[in-house]
Amino acid sequence: MASELRQLYISEMQEQRSAEEQLIQALPKMAEWARGDTLAEAIQEHLRETRQHLDHLDGLLAAHEVDPRAHSDDSMTALIVEAEKWAKAVDDHEARDAALISSAQRIEHYEIAVYGTLATWAKQLGLEDDLEVLLGILDQEKSANDKLSHIAKSEANPQAAH
Repeated sequence: MASELRQLYISEMQEQRSAEEQLIQALPKMAEWARGDTLAEAIQEHLRETRQHLDHLDGLLAAHEVDPRAHSDDSMTALIVEAEKWAKAVDDHEARDAALISSAQRIEHYEIAVYGTLATWAKQLGLEDDLEVLLGILDQEKSANDKLSHIAKSEANPQAAH
């Protein structure tokens, strides 16, 4: 049973690696679409973090001696397509920022769920080094989500409502 959980853990980590790689391509476009400087800067900051997350996942997968690209993440693909759809459909700059935040938070919530699961499985499997890395990434994802919530409440949503 533990070997099946370990394989599931590795597969999920490979999928999340794919998700991070997709985000590295998508986040620069999202930053360009953002009208508000605070939002654009938050997206750029998260792009830097996402690059680090990809490096961390590559390191973990190398330690497990598996092909990091063995799985691709279709859920992230769908979330990114949805974000692009909203960004292109909304003409009003302030409303577009609100839509971008909504899309970005969907992405963050997905990542929080995945990294939470991976951390739980790493702990269950006794992979303490993996656990430490995954909890660090999880904290960054939660922080990015909190920052987006703050921007939405203090800037984007009030501006879009007027």
